[in-house]
Amino acid sequence: MFASRLISALVILPLLKACAPQQDAPPPPIETAARVIARYKVVLVAGDGRLPVFDNAVAGVEARMSERASSPADIQRLSAATSVAGHDGIRAASLHNILGAIGAMKPRDGEGCFVFATSHGSAERGLWLQLTGEFLNPQSLDRALVQGCGSAPTVVIMSGCYTGIFARPPMTRANRVVLTAASADRTSFGCGAGRTYTAYDKCLLDAMDAGGDWPRAYAQIATCVRAEERRAGVTASEPQAFFGSDNEGMPLPQRTGPGQ
Repeated sequence: MFASRLISALVILPLLKACAPQQDAPPPPIETAARVIARYKVVLVAGDGRLPVFDNAVAGVEARMSERASSPADIQRLSAATSVAGHDGIRAASLHNILGAIGAMKPRDGEGCFVFATSHGSAERGLWLQLTGEFLNPQSLDRALVQGCGSAPTVVIMSGCYTGIFARPPMTRANRVVLTAASADRTSFGCGAGRTYTAYDKCLLDAMDAGGDWPRAYAQIATCVRAEERRAGVTASEPQAFFGSDNEGMPLPQRTGPGQ
């Protein structure tokens, strides 16, 4: 009897080992849609035309997206500045035009959506649009993104006071990365006439130049903003982020072409 049990154990043990997970083998890489984005459809919004910082930031993001991940035909730019809107295909930054532009993005397979909007913000109301006095809020933005992007990998960057409301439902869908300049109850700073960019937008552009993935960019932006706030002696804005489960490790747009 003992010999029979011993033989059975010797037969079963190798089978159990074969079925057990191999602890010393690294797990295979997780392939997500975020890792295979070839191009982006882009909407860029400067919501206040009275100060140049907002259009400066939009121009900076446009330049980086143009050289890395988008053709001019795939970039829609909107501005509240009368000296900017109406030139070179730039449209007025009204709520109707913004939502229409986002709803018309329609990326193809292997493409994603990229939305950047910068302006003043109002607590629980959204991003202010100076031309019409309207607010771009999370609910209307979410609906436009669903219409224009569906489940395609999507990056949304909202720069302004109180923009943390965009980093919570309904904006927090699995296919999205959302970055905001402040938490829902904090202001951001840096829109003075003597500045080229707001503090957050300057840090964003620096992070885009540094490359890497969006979690890394968010960490760099947050560190940069804190340093700017300490120098200025202002209250912390607490930039926020959401990273959807479909886009873990989503890379920033990369430079392409010879030598890149």
